[in-house]
Amino acid sequence: MCDILKIDRKLRGKLGKIYAVGVGPGSPKYVTGIVKEIIQDSDIVIGYRYTLKTIRDLLPGKEVHEITMNNQEDSYQKILPVLGNRSLVIPFTGDVNFSESEVVDRLIEVFGKVEIIPGLSSIQIAASKAQIPLDKSKVITLHVTTSIEEKKLELQKALIDGYSVILVPRPWPKQPEKHFMPSEIAIYLKRNNFQTEDMKVHVYEALTTEDETSFVGSVKDLEDKEFSDLSVMVFNQTELDSYMNYRWQWEH
Repeated sequence: MCDILKIDRKLRGKLGKIYAVGVGPGSPKYVTGIVKEIIQDSDIVIGYRYTLKTIRDLLPGKEVHEITMNNQEDSYQKILPVLGNRSLVIPFTGDVNFSESEVVDRLIEVFGKVEIIPGLSSIQIAASKAQIPLDKSKVITLHVTTSIEEKKLELQKALIDGYSVILVPRPWPKQPEKHFMPSEIAIYLKRNNFQTEDMKVHVYEALTTEDETSFVGSVKDLEDKEFSDLSVMVFNQTELDSYMNYRWQWEH
């Protein structure tokens, strides 16, 4: 094990630049200028199919590796000893700093120094469409592999406290006990004594793409409805509160 660690450190000390970048929710229009430049100047790109589709016009001439959840670790380990001083980009859908910490932490473990470049997240787009200010909302992601029981309680508390909530649900169809999408969330809230028929909710799918859809209704209406793994929920409890309510601050 010590020898392996020494080899890894030696390799990582000679590597070219490694970037983890956010490429936005899905439309190429939402890829930032700096991210475009980094991808265009890179040698190797490793990413998921949906993410690579977003930046496909930037990939000609690159060495491209399409990965899945099942083979991403093998791909990282195979590229490490042959990367040399070439630059590597790992693109993430949305913002690399949101819902991706488990993967980013692993990239740092494997490659050492990783430069992180943020991108626009679907939660920002959803907040804008629902006209929900982020500074008056709670943002919760259930898109993790660890237990979400504490996050469920966090959701309850935020709603009880009157906050709007922007929520990324958890798709896990192969393990139904971990699957926690809008239908399951609606049933969960009802079982915990929320009046779901009176709670306003938006559900957005595939934001910014040609496949974008939106649902607006009550939380109760979500029961038994199916949504894709590209869904974002917005629980709308916002009331208008402009600066005109605080004129005493500047008027004398």
